[in-house]
Amino acid sequence: MEYLQGEDRDQLTLYTTCLDDMVPLDNTVRLIDQFVAALDLEQMGFQPLASQGRPPYHPADLLKLYIYGYMNRMRSSRQLEKECQRNLEVIWLLKNLKPDHNTIARFRKTNHKAIRRVFRYSVEMAKNFNLIGGQLIAGDSTKLRAQNSKKNNYNKKKVQRHLEYIDKKLEEHNEALSKADGDRKQNIEKEIDHRKEQRKKYEAIAQRLKEDKSSENPQLSTSDPDSRHQIVRGTITEVCYTAQTTVDAKHKLFIDYKLTNQNDKKAMGVMLRRAKSILRNNSFTALYDKGYHTGSEFYIADQLGIKTLVAVPAIGRSSQAPNPDYNAEHFVYDKASDSYTCPQGHRLTSNQTQYKARNYTFKQYKTKVCKTCPVRSECTTSKVNGKVVQRSQYTEHIQRNIERVEANEMLYKKRQALVEHPFGTIKRQWGFDHIMTKKGIRAASADLGLIALAYNLKRMFKLGVGLKYQYKLLRSAIFTLLNLKSSFLSFLNHGTNQYQINLFYTPNPTIFKI
Repeated sequence: MEYLQGEDRDQLTLYTTCLDDMVPLDNTVRLIDQFVAALDLEQMGFQPLASQGRPPYHPADLLKLYIYGYMNRMRSSRQLEKECQRNLEVIWLLKNLKPDHNTIARFRKTNHKAIRRVFRYSVEMAKNFNLIGGQLIAGDSTKLRAQNSKKNNYNKKKVQRHLEYIDKKLEEHNEALSKADGDRKQNIEKEIDHRKEQRKKYEAIAQRLKEDKSSENPQLSTSDPDSRHQIVRGTITEVCYTAQTTVDAKHKLFIDYKLTNQNDKKAMGVMLRRAKSILRNNSFTALYDKGYHTGSEFYIADQLGIKTLVAVPAIGRSSQAPNPDYNAEHFVYDKASDSYTCPQGHRLTSNQTQYKARNYTFKQYKTKVCKTCPVRSECTTSKVNGKVVQRSQYTEHIQRNIERVEANEMLYKKRQALVEHPFGTIKRQWGFDHIMTKKGIRAASADLGLIALAYNLKRMFKLGVGLKYQYKLLRSAIFTLLNLKSSFLSFLNHGTNQYQINLFYTPNPTIFKI
């Protein structure tokens, strides 16, 4: 049976084509090249790498390499270095430049702000092509594992457990040392010295945690200093970062991202303020899950004039009445008299004292009638004060959100389908479930920025922006050419003023009349 035969490896071959002909005209790599060429990199803040005996690489070339890598599921600087040697598309894109992995890695680490501006440019580009609706957005967060193991993350309790364990071992070694002799004694002395070195290490960590006043329970990560040990899902925890994102509903494109090391409680207000700045209006509706349900954030949203729909969490067990019909949500508030009326018709009033909680103030409402109320056992378990209803300074804003959610249940159900779509693509399909860098939150933010940029560009190209973008660039070039000199026609010297220009990247050829 005959088979197709390959060419002889020792046979000399003369290629009659150039490098540009080896890359198809509809290849995505050409769009990446034109996208970066349209950027004003100096204005965006890209810093050229310092010259070490020869000229540095242009930021545009390294940015092209990173965009191509992230769009093709490659983030490692060493892997990108290999692609520069063997990948025809990368060779075409970089014009046969071959930067080493250290140069590639430094570019990402030092340009986190500029990368954010490139991402913002992609959002503006999507708006210009009418891919951003700006009427409905959804916000959510996802956890991205950091390059820091759980063993190298410490808090005060964990350090204290280590110190107690070391002290216990030292007692055991000292006891064994008193009974040992010869080689055994020397081995135990080495163990004691080792434990003492460990104790110095943990004492230094304990001192750093003591000096840290950023939170009530500070953490210290030794590999990636800005990462934090957080709950990822249920009882599963990881040392990670929290990626806050905002997605537009029209085509599920990112319009904003922010990398933090905190939970969602205080994130909604900041993300809404940024969304208002990006969309340049406040007429949109924002959807969030119950992790963002915080009174102070509703206050910020109302101050910004933004309509929010945030899922209402269930009432905590400690706040529930023995009979759910007597939960505080069924007590009716009267603003004129500043009082509540319970389901039994009794009036609860406040002494107007403002009590302070951690992040807000509140007033308490109660009545003496509780002592003789026939349904007291169903309403409260308190044996002294009876039923006490608390009203915070943000209760009015929280109530408005509840009313909006009840009136727009079908609209809120769209949230998960909108905001989880990018997460599924990035984490499940691309495998980007962790941060590549371990140099702090700035470098990690650059990694997330390139992920979001690659997602937006890939999705826009699939939506047909590539064709429109080519058309727009070529049309701009033609109009620029027409305005260069009034003598353009006489230079052509053809005796006619009509020429056909075929736009190869548009669905239909277009004729421009000169």
